Amino acid sequence: MSSSQSAVGPGPEPGRNGGGLVAPGSPTENRYLLDNARVEAGERFTWLAELFDDVTRGHFDRLGVGAGSRCWEVGAGGPSVPEALVAAVGPTGYVLASDVNPAWLDPDAGYEVLRHDIVADPLVLVHVPDRARALAAMVAALRPGGWLLVEDADTELQPLACLDEVGPAQQRANRLRRAVRELMTRRGADMRYGRTLPRALRAAGLVDVAATGSFPVGGVACNRLETATVRMVRAELLAAGLADDAEIDGHLAAVDAGELDLTLAPLISAWGRRPN
Repeated sequence: MSSSQSAVGPGPEPGRNGGGLVAPGSPTENRYLLDNARVEAGERFTWLAELFDDVTRGHFDRLGVGAGSRCWEVGAGGPSVPEALVAAVGPTGYVLASDVNPAWLDPDAGYEVLRHDIVADPLVLVHVPDRARALAAMVAALRPGGWLLVEDADTELQPLACLDEVGPAQQRANRLRRAVRELMTRRGADMRYGRTLPRALRAAGLVDVAATGSFPVGGVACNRLETATVRMVRAELLAAGLADDAEIDGHLAAVDAGELDLTLAPLISAWGRRPN
């Protein structure tokens, strides 16, 4: 349930208008389940950053983001990655952070903020059919030699909330995770998209393509993210008949009591370079 895309290195030109690849809370209106206009989005950004920002920053280091780099964080969602990029590129660099709803971004934090017109420029990878077109637009924003880093979950690769399904509480957590996946699938999300990223980057013309995967197991951040996510989608689960109040309340109580070792779908990080 996480994704982020950054054009890094020689990178994109400043102020260039463009659409976004999806990040948590970068939805098409009335389509994306985890809408960053909702109050719980801020909490989700906090815990997603706690879980995955070190992974993303490690890729920035690998791809040579440093003083003077020009970077575009697409579908930024929250401010943590743009702020990390600002620290990396220094006063001689440039960072653009864009999102369909940039309400969680800070235009005074050293990076430029851009709001997408998602209707005119529908470039949300996981949640629209024309993903190849979206990716091609991102590649076109790169200067020769620039890198594109795309991070997205592959929920089908590891669909469980609890890997060790030892009792009723863990079974209930997995049922609810399947219900959330069902809601996302009904809204057009591709639960297998993460695994296709290396192939998609090569098809878009990038070279030196590689990828890694990672996911956490257990801990406070996983618990808090689960709580925020379930509260965010509670009404949709009830309306769709995929869960009832007692089941949701019981799950939230188990999470709050620390009874579950929760995990997430693997985050697939893939990168490639535009040829010189």
